[in-house]
Amino acid sequence: MIRQQLAWFDPARIGHSGQCFRFAPLPEGGGWGLTARGRRLCIRPDGDGFLFDCTPEEWETVWYPYFDLDTDYEAFAAAVNPRDAYMTAAVACAAGVRILRQDPWETTVAFILSQQSNIPRITRNLEAVCRAYGAPFADREGNIWYDIPTPAALAAASEEELRALGLGYRAPYLRAAAARIAAGQPDLASLAAMPYKKAHAALLTLPGVGVKVADCVCLFGLHKLDAFPIDTHIRQMLDAHYKRGFPMRRYKGFAGVLQQYAFYYELYGGKT
Repeated sequence: MIRQQLAWFDPARIGHSGQCFRFAPLPEGGGWGLTARGRRLCIRPDGDGFLFDCTPEEWETVWYPYFDLDTDYEAFAAAVNPRDAYMTAAVACAAGVRILRQDPWETTVAFILSQQSNIPRITRNLEAVCRAYGAPFADREGNIWYDIPTPAALAAASEEELRALGLGYRAPYLRAAAARIAAGQPDLASLAAMPYKKAHAALLTLPGVGVKVADCVCLFGLHKLDAFPIDTHIRQMLDAHYKRGFPMRRYKGFAGVLQQYAFYYELYGGKT
């Protein structure tokens, strides 16, 4: 167990922000649990800081980079045009949200499952897939959790098996995308080093991956902060507040961060 005082870090808001579907309140309350990187992490508030149930080595090598703690999100907030009342309010509402450095394969699975869905259903579907095909591992208390399945494991599943998990029409797309990625087409690990547009184009070759899903993988799995996923909530926001288009040029290099704040604001409006 280690204690950290962190700037611009709110696990409740991050967990509600729609970028990660295995980050949820602990059943006993008073904290948040995260399953990622083949590990389980519990986070509990402790005065003006947080307690993380991990070793100092795990913190430095796994969780510190995962939470993108080297990036100055306060600088992004300060760069917002003060005359932009909407974005100023969105940033204030979503203060503490960081873009997690998730595994690109996990985000590919999650956002293929996200199509025509909602956060609770995506969470259930992803958990069902992990329990059915992911490798089990134990936390420090001996509880069993399940990692994200490998591409090969999902490619070997039948469409009928995946449909039985409640995936519906997404099942064949997920299976076909897994087969492609298992064959290295594309090699997800190599996409992180590519420019955003090139990585986005490579993702579009996958079954079940359209423009929005590719942008979600770019932003949340490859950390391309210029990616700007547009779903129903963001489309409504753009139509209402940015009729001439979002000022991408002004916010080059972190437009996707502001998209996430707008998404959170549209979804919750300060309710969490």
